[in-house]
Amino acid sequence: MLISGVLTVLRRPFDGAGRAVAFLAGGVLVQFAALCVLAVPWLDGGPTKASSCLLAVAAMVVVLGAACPLLTRLQRARCRARWGVEIPVAGRSWSWRQLGYHLGTGPLIALGAVGVAALWAAAAAAATTYVWVWALPPETRLAQAGYAVQAAYLTVAGAAGLYAAAWLSGVLARTDARAAARRLGPSRAEELERRVEEVTESRAGVLDAADAERRRIERDLHDGAQQRLVSMAVNLGLAKVTLTGLPDDARKVIDEAHREAKEAIAELSNLVRGLHPAVLEDRGLDAALSGIAERTPLPVGLTVDLPVRPAPAVEAVAYFVVSEALANVVKHARASRADVRVETRGGILLVVVTDDGVGGAAPAGGTGLAGLAKRVASVDGTFSISSPAGGPTVVTVELPCAP
Repeated sequence: MLISGVLTVLRRPFDGAGRAVAFLAGGVLVQFAALCVLAVPWLDGGPTKASSCLLAVAAMVVVLGAACPLLTRLQRARCRARWGVEIPVAGRSWSWRQLGYHLGTGPLIALGAVGVAALWAAAAAAATTYVWVWALPPETRLAQAGYAVQAAYLTVAGAAGLYAAAWLSGVLARTDARAAARRLGPSRAEELERRVEEVTESRAGVLDAADAERRRIERDLHDGAQQRLVSMAVNLGLAKVTLTGLPDDARKVIDEAHREAKEAIAELSNLVRGLHPAVLEDRGLDAALSGIAERTPLPVGLTVDLPVRPAPAVEAVAYFVVSEALANVVKHARASRADVRVETRGGILLVVVTDDGVGGAAPAGGTGLAGLAKRVASVDGTFSISSPAGGPTVVTVELPCAP
């Protein structure tokens, strides 16, 4: 048990060393072309004049720049296959960040990997001194006085070198992976842009799911509870007509139940209409807003100019904006008239609700305007209100209009 524990401790520094060495070896192969490009101009002494040096450097940059997309793909594949690191594809196939990696960071790490490989070889040779020394003829060993002590020193130094090579391999591999991820992947701006796109898509999915759920609830209420209430009201009405010989108390109960059933039907109809009116889905915004205008207990001028029907989520928000705004006019504005205008302008759905009331409306006033602004913001729209004391009040909403 003790021996097993000691062996485990001794082997621990070498865990993952083979993986790191394979990863670094792949990097050396990929960067071999870059190393050749960097080395060729300086062979045979290299250029001696300043202009020649600049020309050589420019040639190196041009050649590596042309090979940059291919080298980048190879490095991404190496990081994924040998180190388990997935480097996202950048928005551009070529960038100065990538060129900087292939021109500087990559070759330097490749040279470091070659040095680590040399350390592995030297340390392995030293650690196995006794093996290859005893392979020599006996007379050769006897001719070297003190070879046993020297071999012991070399063996200890070789073992230390193996541990150092294993540690350096892991450090260099992790450094290479981090540098590749920073230089070959998307920039911070691209990552933020991609994240914004993901959040936008996710929010759009949530909005679509919520809208679908509202439609399902509307259908369930309309086809289920509302129909049962209608049936009950009809039966109570028939009871009032047919059961003429009932006592007055019983007739009172039936009358009250009939009245409450009709009120419940009306309340449920308003609730269903508020969730998602069927006419909005079937006939569009113009017909749905016409229904609101007809039900509003004051004159409402309605103008709808929509050449193309907007997206369902935007259409629903526009409907609720008009519905809530007119409800506020009826409850708080003491107005004699309201006007609603809905039109598209350059990809924007413009909704304007105006009334001639007393004014003074504000989102902080508890009239539902704050909630209305949040609903508009859910589809990246803008909400504004102008309501000076004495009126008029103008609610303006702009919604991104995508068909």
